[in-house]
Amino acid sequence: MSEKNNFPVEEQETLTVTLTLDNDEELECAVLTIFETLGKKYIALLPLDENGENEDGDVFLYRYIDTDPESPDLENIVDDDEYEAAADAFDEWMDTQEFEYLDEE
Repeated sequence: MSEKNNFPVEEQETLTVTLTLDNDEELECAVLTIFETLGKKYIALLPLDENGENEDGDVFLYRYIDTDPESPDLENIVDDDEYEAAADAFDEWMDTQEFEYLDEE
């Protein structure tokens, strides 16, 4: 998903995860949300640069498997229909966040 978004910066601690990419590069990501749709859990991650910021608004979606609460697993979503359902659910979550952010102003 590569939409341009302006995410409000909160002055609270952000939960992050480190992804290891196919080329063995590590990428720090902020956890935006963990959500459920179609009976499965998903996680939305915001990649961060070396300054802990995100300039381009890209968001990564993964299937979230929490069989071990100490160390949950992330899986790529390879099915197009499943990805679309997860992306739609994330978009709906984003819409509620925008409304909540506007209500606070």
